[in-house]
Amino acid sequence: MFARHDLAWLSVEGWRAVLAAAAADHVPAIAAWQRADRPLVVRRADVGQAPGEVALGLALPPRRADGRKLRIPCRVPASGVRRSIPPLPLAQLVAQLGAQCGAQCVIQCGVQFVAQFVNTLPHWRGALGALEAEAAGQGIALRVYGSAALQVLTGQAYLRDTSDIDLLVQPRDRAQLDAALALLCAYANALPLDGEILFPGARAVAWKEWAAALGSAPGTRVLVKEIKGVSLVAADALRATLQEATCLG
Repeated sequence: MFARHDLAWLSVEGWRAVLAAAAADHVPAIAAWQRADRPLVVRRADVGQAPGEVALGLALPPRRADGRKLRIPCRVPASGVRRSIPPLPLAQLVAQLGAQCGAQCVIQCGVQFVAQFVNTLPHWRGALGALEAEAAGQGIALRVYGSAALQVLTGQAYLRDTSDIDLLVQPRDRAQLDAALALLCAYANALPLDGEILFPGARAVAWKEWAAALGSAPGTRVLVKEIKGVSLVAADALRATLQEATCLG
């Protein structure tokens, strides 16, 4: 029902469960998040988590004083999630970048945020737009999570010059897997790309680890992350879970 990196908006009952279990010094931040009706992020389940619970996380922007990021883990009954969506399409991030984002971006995010986003990392604009366009042209859907997504969603300052851009790609077949990996490797020269490849069964592998495994000995295993835990799986076995490309003629 829920996958890692999904965005989850809580009901009143869901927020009540979060606040009831929160540390006292986290309550103000959680309450402010609730008032703004911002989503939490689905994360890997905790050890000993009760059936029917969803593990979530609330990540605040880096503090100006020391750059520290406060991450608040929490759990709620699944019934406490009123709606959820997958991570944001990369196109939505690209649309927020650049001075050309225009009136709609101002309406959604506020003038201060637009100026901040534009001035923070202007050197990302062209390369990200080109990556999104090239991926779309090949039918590859890229989604964004982490700091870049949170900045778009909240209008707060998450991104810095040292930030990564976390992308999620879910290839439909082996040919698209190879094409997506080639794109990510090519654009990693111009962008601080990170993120994961999502295989069938919601099994995720860091794309950089996958790229490294391709040049390794047969039987090399990669770290697979799932909603319920992590495991080591042979890369060739994982690749085999994807179908061969269908040739249309």
